[in-house]
Amino acid sequence: MELNIPKGEFAAHIFDCDGTVVDSMPLHYRAWVAALTEHRAPFTFTEAYFYASAGIAEADVTRHLNELHGCDLDPQGVVRSKQIWFQDHFHELRSITAVEAVVRKLAASGQPMAVASGSELCIVEPSLTAVGLRDFFPVIVTPEFVKQGKPAPDMFLLAAEKLGVAPEQCLVYEDGRSGIEAAAAAGMACVYVPSGEARLRELARLAT
Repeated sequence: MELNIPKGEFAAHIFDCDGTVVDSMPLHYRAWVAALTEHRAPFTFTEAYFYASAGIAEADVTRHLNELHGCDLDPQGVVRSKQIWFQDHFHELRSITAVEAVVRKLAASGQPMAVASGSELCIVEPSLTAVGLRDFFPVIVTPEFVKQGKPAPDMFLLAAEKLGVAPEQCLVYEDGRSGIEAAAAAGMACVYVPSGEARLRELARLAT
């Protein structure tokens, strides 16, 4: 994977977690399927929908699924079931090599870094710990700390505030459409990490 990092000087770097720092998206998909099956969801949860909703708070995803399919799943119940399943599989997680290399290089030069993720804190912190990168991020922002999750800019703006850096001086690393939109809304430059898109291309290839 090659990252197209924009030229220029940035005072801080903000990373999404799932699919950006941690190669966790396939595991999250399996967790969603397990949770929705447990709650007897009357629809098929596709990988295409999963990747399209990357970065959005999980309770909001469940609410959208209710609207989309005319059902009444308990958002918090589904999220809790998904979290329990995912927590039982932390040992399967690996980092995304190209992004880990950037993180370690930035850390060596003393660059301030944060994580802003659509997953809950109880998932983000152990995921970063599982791949050996938790200590590089003194600031972690998740949906429970803001009024609106991605694609709203709230999480990125809060991360910049906690780092003590102006939003326009921050560089965001993201794999999801909602995160890229959130970065733009926050007035931040963004590096696209193509993990989710690459997975969808592979699914399309296998289907032909």
